[in-house]
Amino acid sequence: MKPVHAVIIAVTAVTLLPAAGAAQGLARKVTDAADGEVRMSFAARPDVCGDGVNTIRFGKRGRVGRSEDDDDVTYGDSDCPCNNGPVRVVFRVRDHQVTKVRTLVGGAWRSDSRAVDLGTVSAKDAVATLFAIANDRRNSGGDDAVFPTTLADSVTIWPELLRLARKDDAPHETRKQAVFWLSQVASDSATAGLADLAETEETEIRKQAVFGLSQRPRDEGVPALIKVARTNNSAEVRRSALFWLGQSEDPRALALFEEILTKR
Repeated sequence: MKPVHAVIIAVTAVTLLPAAGAAQGLARKVTDAADGEVRMSFAARPDVCGDGVNTIRFGKRGRVGRSEDDDDVTYGDSDCPCNNGPVRVVFRVRDHQVTKVRTLVGGAWRSDSRAVDLGTVSAKDAVATLFAIANDRRNSGGDDAVFPTTLADSVTIWPELLRLARKDDAPHETRKQAVFWLSQVASDSATAGLADLAETEETEIRKQAVFGLSQRPRDEGVPALIKVARTNNSAEVRRSALFWLGQSEDPRALALFEEILTKR
């Protein structure tokens, strides 16, 4: 599932990732499986819910995503039934490589004797397993493994997102996913003390100006966006600046995200 670039989420963070050994053990069970599907379930954040089929709702603003095989994702209001977890992840394995990761929330597995079911694992073990798969270049579906880490309950994910974003030998699409979700975590932290302003004409004009900065040459636009993200008194405008910084793939943006998140 690849998120569109309109979502703002709140990622809770109270525990650290487990030791690498536990993650590698579960990840090995996934890649050691025969061709087919491997299933895993884990606890969702309190603000995450879904219908167990094709809709996931998450974050403070009630964003909604359609989790489908074609990777189409849309966001907006929805009246769909919404169950608070669990997060259910399907790894599609071929030749001992993960070629696809699909994420669902709520509902229950259909009976399938051919699928390997790892059962319900702890959220931190699940997150570490997903990052192990994302970090392994042999897995062509590694970029799909980043999104479900953001749904896990009570796990600090930003340090691992930052490591993955800075990993030069990681696949480009996987790094892009890590940068995108890292920008969302930083955005939530940077605007936590600001009251959201009403969507006034002035706010919309300032957000459009931020977009304009994102289109400028990098050496001009990135420093200006960093200044907006640090100092603007509008939560919406700061979120917009952080979003566009996340799209820049500039090391200065990653440094800002780290600065924001290490201060909270």
